[in-house]
Amino acid sequence: MSEYNNNNYENNNSYSYQGYSNNQQNTNPYYSYYSSYNQNYDDLKTSSFYSERYEKPRKGKIREMILPLLIVALISSVIGGALVGAWFQFGAPALAKNNQLPGNKSQTETQLVKQIEIVNNTESPATAIAEKVSPSIVGIKVNYLIQDFWFGAQQSSGSGSGIIIRSDGYILTNNHVIESAIGSGNKISQGASIQVILPNQTDQFYDAIVVGRDERTDIAVLKIDLSELPAVDIGNSDELKVGELAIAIGNPAGLEFMGSVTQGIISGLNRQIQVGTGQPLKVIQTDAAINPGNSGGALVNAKGEVIGVNTVKISGSNYEGLGFAIPINTAMEIANSLISDGYVKGRPQLGVEIDTRFNEAMAERFKVPVGLLVGDVMPLSAAYNSGIKKGDIIVEFNGVPVKTFSELETEKNKYKAGDVITLKIYRIESSDLTRGQYLDIELTLGEEKG
Repeated sequence: MSEYNNNNYENNNSYSYQGYSNNQQNTNPYYSYYSSYNQNYDDLKTSSFYSERYEKPRKGKIREMILPLLIVALISSVIGGALVGAWFQFGAPALAKNNQLPGNKSQTETQLVKQIEIVNNTESPATAIAEKVSPSIVGIKVNYLIQDFWFGAQQSSGSGSGIIIRSDGYILTNNHVIESAIGSGNKISQGASIQVILPNQTDQFYDAIVVGRDERTDIAVLKIDLSELPAVDIGNSDELKVGELAIAIGNPAGLEFMGSVTQGIISGLNRQIQVGTGQPLKVIQTDAAINPGNSGGALVNAKGEVIGVNTVKISGSNYEGLGFAIPINTAMEIANSLISDGYVKGRPQLGVEIDTRFNEAMAERFKVPVGLLVGDVMPLSAAYNSGIKKGDIIVEFNGVPVKTFSELETEKNKYKAGDVITLKIYRIESSDLTRGQYLDIELTLGEEKG
């Protein structure tokens, strides 16, 4: 409430009254009337006799007397109203404020001042997410043998993380977490083991088998003989937006820090990195801390849904906050295929081995086209059945020029097993490398099974 200064009030609202000077000639008609009456009265007192008489005043005289009274009454009313209004507007509030007891607020102040208290008892989103998802993130311990020329076989071990995707014991993880214990195919090597540790039973180890694995996408599925496990909720990685909340849950630096939770955001989408096979893989970028041991763990959104499988980070003195996760839509598509068929069903296959030593410099040297040199042809494959031969140079895949293995794989993976495509090749007809011809060969893509 504003505080008014009495001095300012007096200065701003003072009135100046101007009186009449005695020397000023009065022009009021009643002044001459009363002066004449007084003079006659004095003369009567000095006379030898006194005679009293009464004369009825004329009507015009009465009107002249009433008009000044009305003017005086009107001016008095205006001045009185102004003084009363000023008292209620300025005097009364000031008096109430001066008489106010300490600690109490006047009614006017109570109406003008409102105090708003914000009380926030809501838990952090990361807390709720951790409580929901952490029981579904397991530890994975891998034991394997290392052959040493001098000391023989030496026992070694590693660890990582996994995600319970089905309550009957199916666990999703990275292929690179378990591959050191794998022999041929999906079989565990002799003397090696893969064990799973549940977050509520850290002193109990459960032996796992490998249901299937895929080096190209760095995905593997394990199985333990348990039921009624807490499976995660699966989100939709195709709906992600940059800037969304991202929580990483896993076991960095070994099982000692099992169940660690780190928080960040989605930093980028459709980033391309190379995994173990050298194949490009589209991933999610996040600044949530991902460290060795987090691999195979979950990247989770604000709803507590798994949106990615943590797989790798870029480390070094010049890098910070560059972690990557395989989109859950990709991971679950691979996992479901591994569970149902043991391999990634429908993946196309040419059936050729490429000699990567052949490059543009060699092509220029031998005066042949730049492309991919076929080093070998797999028996009964699509390439074998269509007549592709060792020594052929693949220059186009279905009309698209290809010069590297990565380009060939990118074009091939746009199709599925059973699709018909055309390869353009350059075939050398004799020992004279300068003699050759281009051929268009039509073939039906086969299916890769392992």
